[in-house]
Amino acid sequence: MAARLVLASASPRRVDLLTQIGIEPDAVCPADIDETVLDRELPGPYAERMATEKARPVAQQHQDAYVLAGDTVVSVGRRILPKAEDPATARACLNLLSGRRHRVYGGVCLISPDGKVSTRLVQTAVAFKRLEVKEIDAMIESGEWSGKAGGYAIQGASEGLIRFINGSYSNVVGLPLFDVRQMLIGAGYLK
Repeated sequence: MAARLVLASASPRRVDLLTQIGIEPDAVCPADIDETVLDRELPGPYAERMATEKARPVAQQHQDAYVLAGDTVVSVGRRILPKAEDPATARACLNLLSGRRHRVYGGVCLISPDGKVSTRLVQTAVAFKRLEVKEIDAMIESGEWSGKAGGYAIQGASEGLIRFINGSYSNVVGLPLFDVRQMLIGAGYLK
């Protein structure tokens, strides 16, 4: 019997990203975890920790499968931006990101059926143009910010406002596909 792949994520974007490279998870099982940032925790280590904490409980439920989890964190310096759950938070994030360079950290965790845990941390630099009030208003009105780290979706309308990106585009969307593919090959899931 072929090995199964379980995606420990509630994000439909992560499923879409995997299917772009020909990988279709056998199951999607989001983990319900506490995503509180620890005191003085930096963005990169936080992203990697969250990915691992999402993968572990799902791996316990699916011990015969490869379990893949990811987490995306947007930061300005050491400051971790929240997932925008309301228009005011999204607007505050966009005002902060306007005209500046920020980093998107993608933490990835893969737990193999034998219990081996592999993690990766991918970093992408992104910069918005200086945003005009009407551009921020349009982004808020679009609703694309809902549930997104930093209050934007690069694959949406905001893509036309990004003047610079250095690193993995798919990492900013939600999963660094090159790194995920290499991890799956290294673990024996892909040939």
